[in-house]
Amino acid sequence: MGLVPKMGKTAYIFPGQGAQTIGMGLDFYNTSAAARSVYDMADDVLGRNISALCFEGPADELTRTANVQLALLVTSIAILRAAREAGTLPKADFLAGHSLGEYTALVASGALEFEDALKLVVTRSSLMEASARANPGGMLALIGADREMAEKICNITGMEISNLNSPQQVVISGPKDIIESAIET
Repeated sequence: MGLVPKMGKTAYIFPGQGAQTIGMGLDFYNTSAAARSVYDMADDVLGRNISALCFEGPADELTRTANVQLALLVTSIAILRAAREAGTLPKADFLAGHSLGEYTALVASGALEFEDALKLVVTRSSLMEASARANPGGMLALIGADREMAEKICNITGMEISNLNSPQQVVISGPKDIIESAIET
């Protein structure tokens, strides 16, 4: 009697803001009716051409919070639906997302309709952008720095630890006027 290999679980993990690049999703748009449908629906629901922003930029417009969150949601769902259309995607046992990616995971699970997610992300990204304008700041990824080193830099500069990405990458954040001091430190 042979042993049947035990199969692992499949997880879909969707990205958050920062994963964007000009041209994202264009190959899927050009080769998949399902992906094209997602971009076309998003353009229609939003009343603007988010697909062109994904495919052509410009980079400064794509990276604006009010745009990039929508662009990533749309692109992630377009890729997911293109993979489902092609029949190449195993069923997910788990769905997760980083920050904005949580909305994509909710759509992928069927817990949230795509059109509703678009509307929620419009509100989310607008509020985040308004907050950033009212409180100018920034973030620095300290690559090669452990938490102890990051804490020392924060104590000297007044920055705060905001993300523990890995044992050797800590992100600090703070007001715009002290970021240069943190870079020098």
